[in-house]
Amino acid sequence: MGIIANLLRVSGEELEEILKDSSKINQKLEDIYEQEEIDRNVIRDLDKSWEGLLFVLTGQALNDSDHPLSAVLFSGQIVDEDQDLGYGPGHYLTPEQVRELNEMLAAVTADDLKKRYDPKAMAGIYPDIWEDNSGLEYVLHYFNVLKEIYAGAAQNNEAVITFLG
Repeated sequence: MGIIANLLRVSGEELEEILKDSSKINQKLEDIYEQEEIDRNVIRDLDKSWEGLLFVLTGQALNDSDHPLSAVLFSGQIVDEDQDLGYGPGHYLTPEQVRELNEMLAAVTADDLKKRYDPKAMAGIYPDIWEDNSGLEYVLHYFNVLKEIYAGAAQNNEAVITFLG
């Protein structure tokens, strides 16, 4: 196992309800995971790629990041500070913020990430598999997943809740 980033798409109304009563996110997750087949348009994970992905997106380590694209996973807007969804509370983005980030993400290409992929600079970045270029395809795969999530949410005027589990 390991620490996996999860992204949950919800309507603006659902986000408002979750912000009023954070237990509703637990119920939503239970409902999703009880289904025979999970709707990958509603919830996706980025496996363990999340910190490496943030590095190649922003050029910064997570602890030092002030780049706007860091918000795709860590918006700083906390659903409920006291709620633990695995490794701390969830972060959220409103539908408007999702649209803005989607536009920024859409402008980033795989070539941009390839240029920022630097195994030496990524030493110590979770999951610390970047010693050579073998992690590049891994992070590029999840970059495409991330773009799909945000494009779908933006198109449907949805919010996104992110959490580590």
